[in-house]
This record gives sequence, structure tokens and C-alpha cells, in this order.
Amino acid sequence: MGGEAGRAAARGPARAADDASARAAGGALGLGVAAVCEPGPQPAGPAEAAAAASMPPKRRLEFLAGRRAARRALRAVGLECGEISRSGRLPVFPPGRAASISHSAGIAVAVARAPGRDLPLGCDLELRPLPRGAARLVLRADEEALLGAGAQAWSVTELFSAKEAAWKALVGPDGEHPAGPVESLRDLQVRPDGDGLRVCPRAEPAHAVRVRVVRVGAGVFSYVVGRADAHG
Repeated sequence: MGGEAGRAAARGPARAADDASARAAGGALGLGVAAVCEPGPQPAGPAEAAAAASMPPKRRLEFLAGRRAARRALRAVGLECGEISRSGRLPVFPPGRAASISHSAGIAVAVARAPGRDLPLGCDLELRPLPRGAARLVLRADEEALLGAGAQAWSVTELFSAKEAAWKALVGPDGEHPAGPVESLRDLQVRPDGDGLRVCPRAEPAHAVRVRVVRVGAGVFSYVVGRADAHG
């Protein structure tokens, strides 16, 4: 994807991010977008450089775009950030800084938490729609009605993306959760909640987050906006 084409592709997520940022959790979240094709993608420090050097070319560009998106998200909430190292596959942020990163089709998106705000973080970008047949990998029988026809129906891509965003906010890197292991997205339960979705571990329904889903062309961008009411 060339430079101009990449910038054009990023505009959809960027517009969605701008709209979301204006509404997200009362300004407590910042959003950032980056494209893999941006000119001169350089690591921000030795730890990023070492991590990038160990990756295949495609993954390296995604990795660096994700770091740029995270720095832009942090800047949107008034925080500067240098290099972002990693532990395994997880980003490690400097003290006082936190963000969630997602990639899809050459675009990286990140959401960052504003200083002094104790909010769960999670986002997911899916620019390639999933087939309806993928529902069996995402949903259990009690959730399949969400795919019904009509204005209130949700697509498989939207539900998958919402659960992916919630997973990052609710579950540890190894599927760890205080209520017990969460082994797959089917172990998270999703249901409508106002203009968004409520997602919780099936083993502990009270431990839930609210997720907003924004359509981006044929794809979606989902992000956690906060904890859900325990009785919601």
C-alpha cells in the first residue's frame, strides 16, 4: 500500500477515532491512529529497535505503527511518551502511562487513559469483515439472537471485535482472571447495553465492561469506555 493510499485508508479509522474521542468516557480516553506505510518509520529507542529487528518485515511495520499510534493516543490526553518496550507480546509503558493497541489491514489504532483516571483499557480494529459462519467461534447459543435481522441486529464482526476489546480489559495475557481461566471469546458473554455492548466473563457476570462499537467502512473499531453497572 503506497503512502497516499495508506493515508487514505487511515482516514476512516481516524474519523471514527475523532468521533469516539469526543465522546469517550467524558474525555478520559485519547485515541491515536497510524499507518504502516508512513514514511520513515523509526523505532523510538533501543528497546523498540531490538524488538523490531527480531521481526519479519510485515510484523516489524505493524509493531512500529502500533507504537506510533500509542504515542499519539497518549499525546491526546496530554502525555508525552518515548519508546515503548515489550514483555513477550505485551507493550510495557513508562510509569503513569497506559494504552491498548490493535492492528488491522495496515492500520494501527490505540486508546490511552488520561492521567488520574482508573479506567479499564481495551480496543480492537477489524477492517476485514468476518463471515457469519465464524459466529460459532465467538458466540454461545444464548448470544446467537444478537445476529437476528432488523435495526437491533449485530454482525459477527461487531460482536467479535467487542469481545476482543473487552478481553484486553478483563483478562490477563495467559487467560488469567480472578474468577478462573477464560480460555476463549466464548467464555465472555455479550449483550446490548444502551448504544453499546456489555461484556463480562461468564464465571463472574458482575465483572463487566461497556464497549462502544464504531463502524469503519465495512469494518469496525471497538473500545472499552468503562466498567458496566454490576446490575446492568
